Amino acid sequence: QVQLVESGGGLVQPGGSLRLSCAASGFIFSTYAMSWYRQAPGKERELVASIGNPGSIAKYGDSMKGRFTISRDNAKNTVFLQMNSLKPEDTAVYYCYVRRMGREYWGQGTQVTVSS
Repeated sequence: QVQLVESGGGLVQPGGSLRLSCAASGFIFSTYAMSWYRQAPGKERELVASIGNPGSIAKYGDSMKGRFTISRDNAKNTVFLQMNSLKPEDTAVYYCYVRRMGREYWGQGTQVTVSS
């Protein structure tokens, strides 16, 4: 079955960086677009970034443009999210997501806390 396992979250100071990873299994990873979403307390889940096949243009949420970079390694069935210049408002649980054959799949999430 489809499994998405995130890692790499933690506590970081404002201005710092983190790199999240999402290891995928149970489907042909290279043929599906992958996304990162986040949800802060009391807020709706929002799109952080999406990436299609290599060479396609990645999409980003407006507040992430220029600071976050999504990438993928199809040989390792892994999608990454490099987050730079982190701000306190980036504090949230970050989720890996794939839509496959009409169904949505989410990882368990990884907490990112930006605080001094």
